[in-house]
Amino acid sequence: MTNQAVYYQTVSWNNGKVRLIDQTFLPAKLVYIDCDTVESLWEAIRSLRVRGAPAIGIAAALGVAMTAVQSVTTEREAFHQEVLGAVEYLRTARPTAVNLFWATEKMKKKLQALAKEPIGEVRQKLLQEAQEILEEDRRTCRKIAEFGARLVPPGARIMTHCNAGGLATAEYGTALGIIFRAHELGKVKEVFVGETRPLLQGARLTSWELKQAGVAVTLVCDTMAGSVLKQKGIDFVVVGADRIAVNGDTANKIGTYNLAVLAQYHKIPFYVAAPWSTIDLSIADGTQIPIEERAPKEITLWGGKQWAPDGIGVWNPAFDVTPAELITAFVTEKGILRPPFK
Repeated sequence: MTNQAVYYQTVSWNNGKVRLIDQTFLPAKLVYIDCDTVESLWEAIRSLRVRGAPAIGIAAALGVAMTAVQSVTTEREAFHQEVLGAVEYLRTARPTAVNLFWATEKMKKKLQALAKEPIGEVRQKLLQEAQEILEEDRRTCRKIAEFGARLVPPGARIMTHCNAGGLATAEYGTALGIIFRAHELGKVKEVFVGETRPLLQGARLTSWELKQAGVAVTLVCDTMAGSVLKQKGIDFVVVGADRIAVNGDTANKIGTYNLAVLAQYHKIPFYVAAPWSTIDLSIADGTQIPIEERAPKEITLWGGKQWAPDGIGVWNPAFDVTPAELITAFVTEKGILRPPFK
């Protein structure tokens, strides 16, 4: 028996605006917001109203298109500079997720290819390009899910970290896409989700998505991962990725490295699910991946309450790098990539 779930559209075009699920409200309520300026979209990316490498890229591409559609200039050079300004501005929102740079680079190249076209036609074609990036992500996630579901054994107990579902992509997800598809095939017994401190993406977002899809989900603290892998019969660990170096070193949400080390110790396969666009061919290894560091208050404050004393040092990297030797395989839309990755 299959289990068919409903999936939410995280990023979309809405009458000249970029519509997003504001993920800061989840799981309490499902709220959509419309970003009508490139500044409001930048803030949405920076403040994690929209997050997840593919979703950030899609949102930025639509933001570039929005700038073009809204522009009132009739002078071609000024128009091009205005759109290029949006590209460069959006790239400053977050540094680690390569999809942001990949998508905006596609929009930049499309603009350059249309250098001699009338402004009206450029507006239309830039919007078409952004919408194709969105549709391509939908197709990519479905392919990743199909390839990855083949790896999941029947009756599987799976563990994941952070959120790599529909909320992190155009619709279906990468790591969670594999779980959703395996669930549809009746192969999933239970999914364990790490809470993902300090912003609780696993607790707030992944557990919500899995529950909406009818998947049996158990939430655990990040510090319980070793005990879960030892005691709960985990067959399969799968996570997403924000940037992958040529040698296979992978940046993902902080805590992924810990989970990979524990999975290797317990001899449990550790898979990374990501679109091909997440592979950064300009970076040789993980030491070259820029790691975003976020505000100390994300750790010291929660829900308006102070959890730590004033005047202490706080280190808050948003991502860590998992060495390639800890990764069993990558699941991409092109298939399964196994070592040697380079």
